[in-house]
Amino acid sequence: MIFVLISVICSVTVAVLLKLAKQYGVETKQVIVWNYPMAVALTYFILRPQIKEISLTTLPFPLYTALAVLLPGMFVFIALSIRYSGLVKTEVAQRLSLFIPLLAAFFLFQEKLQGNKLLGIGIGLLAIICSIGWRKSLPTITQSNAKYRNGLYPLLVFIGMGIIDILFKQVALHVTIPYVSSMFIIFVMAMLIAFGLLGYFIFVDKQTFSPKAVVYGLILGAFNFCNILFYMKAHRALPENPSIVFTGMNIGVISLGALVGVLFFKERLSWLNYLGIVLSIVSVLIIAYQ
Repeated sequence: MIFVLISVICSVTVAVLLKLAKQYGVETKQVIVWNYPMAVALTYFILRPQIKEISLTTLPFPLYTALAVLLPGMFVFIALSIRYSGLVKTEVAQRLSLFIPLLAAFFLFQEKLQGNKLLGIGIGLLAIICSIGWRKSLPTITQSNAKYRNGLYPLLVFIGMGIIDILFKQVALHVTIPYVSSMFIIFVMAMLIAFGLLGYFIFVDKQTFSPKAVVYGLILGAFNFCNILFYMKAHRALPENPSIVFTGMNIGVISLGALVGVLFFKERLSWLNYLGIVLSIVSVLIIAYQ
């Protein structure tokens, strides 16, 4: 379980870095761009993907391209969600996105969902409604817009991360291509797209190049990679008990994210938000229960 704990800490640290970058005036869009060179380098030197042995004709490029576009795009929405809705709501939205692939398995792939899965999904959807519940605001245009964004961005994170999970599951079905090799190729493609966006930010959007964003981005990429690495190690260490890894990871991130958000960043949560956090933990436990 030490691998699960490390993965949880790394996952929450990624969100904390994005929040700190915004607080210290570092452009988060540039931070996201520089996360990918580090992720690519660590994947290549630590996981050692077998790229030379793969034929280009066997690669599912449409699938890779979709993920390469969604990964940096979703990072932007995560950063916006942390900015407008807080770390707690964003972490809950990310963890509860697991319901989308479960629903896809039921509606698209004709899999049978057990009663506990359906109950967990129902409670999880209720948890989403409670955890991203909008704050009370005065009837001004500015606060009305903030109120709208406060609920919108966690919802986009919830949907987007769920779609990414479905696509990665489809990548895993290509058994002729090692998963690590697919992950490396997707990271490289995402890095190229991210650099294209960086060019747009600087030359079209007229943003100032930020050396601090490079530092934040490289650190972010290291923690993002470690999150994936130790999550994989946890599954390998407990091959007979994947539900333990799944439960520990999701509940750990929700709980630690809530503690960090409330204690260190003084995020204000309503009783409805706290109920959403409790319901999200309950839903994960129900889904993982065999």
